[in-house]
Amino acid sequence: MTATEPTLLRTPPAFRRDRLVQAWLVIKALSDAGDAIFTIAFAWTAVQIASPAVAGLVVAAGTVPRAIVLLVGGAYADRKDARRLMVLFNALRVVVLVAVAVWCLAAQPTVAVLLVASIAFGLCDAFFEPAAGTMPRQLVSTADLPAYSALSQTLSRLGTMAGSAMGGFLVAAFGLSGSAGLNTLTYVVVIVFIVLWLRPRFALPRASAEQSVLRGVADGFRYLGRERATRTLVIALSGLNLAVGPAISIGLPLQATAHGWGAGAVGVFEALVGGGAMIGALVVVRRRPRREAIGGFAALMVQGTGIVALGIGSPIVVGAGSLAIGFTAGFASALLGSTFAATAAPDYLGRLGSILRLGDDCLMPVAMAMFGLIASVLPLWVPFAVYGGAMAMLMIMTLRNPGIRAISLRDAPTS
Repeated sequence: MTATEPTLLRTPPAFRRDRLVQAWLVIKALSDAGDAIFTIAFAWTAVQIASPAVAGLVVAAGTVPRAIVLLVGGAYADRKDARRLMVLFNALRVVVLVAVAVWCLAAQPTVAVLLVASIAFGLCDAFFEPAAGTMPRQLVSTADLPAYSALSQTLSRLGTMAGSAMGGFLVAAFGLSGSAGLNTLTYVVVIVFIVLWLRPRFALPRASAEQSVLRGVADGFRYLGRERATRTLVIALSGLNLAVGPAISIGLPLQATAHGWGAGAVGVFEALVGGGAMIGALVVVRRRPRREAIGGFAALMVQGTGIVALGIGSPIVVGAGSLAIGFTAGFASALLGSTFAATAAPDYLGRLGSILRLGDDCLMPVAMAMFGLIASVLPLWVPFAVYGGAMAMLMIMTLRNPGIRAISLRDAPTS
């Protein structure tokens, strides 16, 4: 199975000399840093003004409307101009941030204000993310998608890490209003860059605007029903975070508590995950397997053993497992994200991307709860073994699919 190129509008330069794409990825990383700063300030403010339960509800409030509207956002991404959607919903984010900043300057933040802001951001995400997901295929050739994805992930992680590091200090010094104002500036920079400089090099075919949006959503599921290789890819990608997410978010704190390592150990382990992910993504920029899907899913099979290693009560083994999980995650996500973008039909990218994200939004709470339940009734190593083993088995089943094994982006024309 070989990917095909969309219609060429402008010949892009070689990726290593593509200043437009490099500048765009730096701008995106700047926005990620602003998001991290605001997220920390938002969560800190919620904890200060509400009980832990209410604060958790406020922080998570955006996920419900996002999940409800996400498929509609994907349908619009497949029929409208992605750049216009990105500008529109970034502008709406700016309105929300400015309103929060102004309110907090004039009065104390309230639960109601934070709740409205969280829901508004969730709705904006439901439209912005599917549109943004179609941009890589409009900017670079199919053969350059892995390098694009790897560099994007590396810069995004750096931006998020920098924003997270600064977020606590900024909210202490300037409060929620200052953090909201700084994030507003990053969104304005993104809007200006999209409007003035970001121009597609490849034209994606558009879905029919004559059918209703709901029919367009249903058509996305029908497409998956008749395209076996794409369906297998989407199912496999939808479950990638369901094993590693609970192991990192719940399992590591449980291990540190059980063995008396302290909260600092959790930070070190998570830093190893983040550092390993950046290294894994950078490897893809310099060297990648000829069959990207095989390389990505094989790496995630190894990740399953890393998850199992987290359950062993040795800080050295847990650290090694964290590094392995990060490396395989960065390596595989760069390969598989680009494989998905290259092999899905161009006029279904938005809808299929929404289906992928919806799987995470809906199933992750269940996966988290099940991990905690198993850990509460059985020895702590058991949930790590169960989740890691399930991850490895899912990858083995995926690698047995002939359509998945045949995918290669190198056979596509390169810039």
